[in-house]
Amino acid sequence: MRTAQITTAVEPALIFLPLGLAKIAALPLMREAAVHLGMSPAFYRVVGTLEVAGGAGLLLGLSASALGVAAATGLALLMAGAAVVHLCNGDPAVRALPAVVLALAAVAYAALSAMV
Repeated sequence: MRTAQITTAVEPALIFLPLGLAKIAALPLMREAAVHLGMSPAFYRVVGTLEVAGGAGLLLGLSASALGVAAATGLALLMAGAAVVHLCNGDPAVRALPAVVLALAAVAYAALSAMV
């Protein structure tokens, strides 16, 4: 079970950390995504900060279970919101799918951490 917990922490963290940093740095691709979704670059930086904090929380949660569960819960809510934003902005469902998958990964991590 420990291997599954580590995997469900590391894999999403490897996604959230660089994407969050790209949003914080306001890379051109991220600025375009913010505009497409009707968000200001400043708000998108906040989203990026939450992603970085959540990704780090998943990793730190391997040592402090409660922190990992809190981070996973926050990330699951953030990704559920991301999926809704994509759909409300007229994106096809496939554009919301990565957010849904990441939300499910965060829920899986929280469930595994709660069992330990």
